[in-house]
Amino acid sequence: MKQENSKLKAYAELIRLDKPIGIYLLLWPTLWALIIAADGQHDFTIISVFIVGVILMRSAGCAINDFADRHFDGHVERTQHRPIISGRVSASEALWIFIILSLCAFLLAWLTLNKLTLSYAIVAVALAASYPFAKRYHYFPQVHLGCAFAWAIPMAFVAYTNAHPPLIAWVLFATNLLWTTAYDTMYGISDREHDLKIGVKSTAILFAAADRLIIGLLQLSSWLLLFIIGQQLSLHNSYFISLGGIALLFIYQQNLIKHHHPKQCLKAFLNNHYVGMLVFIGLFISLQMNF
Repeated sequence: MKQENSKLKAYAELIRLDKPIGIYLLLWPTLWALIIAADGQHDFTIISVFIVGVILMRSAGCAINDFADRHFDGHVERTQHRPIISGRVSASEALWIFIILSLCAFLLAWLTLNKLTLSYAIVAVALAASYPFAKRYHYFPQVHLGCAFAWAIPMAFVAYTNAHPPLIAWVLFATNLLWTTAYDTMYGISDREHDLKIGVKSTAILFAAADRLIIGLLQLSSWLLLFIIGQQLSLHNSYFISLGGIALLFIYQQNLIKHHHPKQCLKAFLNNHYVGMLVFIGLFISLQMNF
């Protein structure tokens, strides 16, 4: 029994159930899309399916990430105790966990959502599976992650309308893509020295000394797109008040990463949970008032 509990604990660590920040960062934009796409007609089956799907796909993504990085994680202080490196989970087990969780997510969508949404779900699985390998081939794995995290947005619109997403969905997609690239570059700065040594690529390495400036431009661009979305949807002032709070959070994050201290950069990354939350709160209150 003790050995079984130890194995289950290792599996839980593999899929990062002890570190839910990834779930939050994937879930908030999904909820943005769901409440906009619903147009006041909330379907709690669709909402529940997407919430469970987010948890399953984020967990699957962590499993395939550790499988892909199993030859690198031992060289990085932050990751050298992960389950595969420590021998508590085998590489084949991690791969099977990815496959099983992805199939569960796809089966859930197949049983509950329209067929057009399933075609978008296939893309979601492909993005999740390919992201961990991107850092070997190009300097934009953070953009790849942004696409993977943002793909639930067009899926949410398709789930509600059974039609290809409207322009506003793709504007929201672009917003999330820019925002994800910004915060994951902060995360990348904390690993930059190790990544340079082991030869993997990232936007943190590509941007080099201009990293803080480019992160700021990405944050500004995502903020402006959020503002445009508010204008296009004629949202209530409560939404724009939330944008003021988001601007303050971005300034706070810029201050945290100023000296490129790994712990401070990680803190700035984690702070983006509140950015996603503020957007959701602003949208929810505003849309309730509009309806």
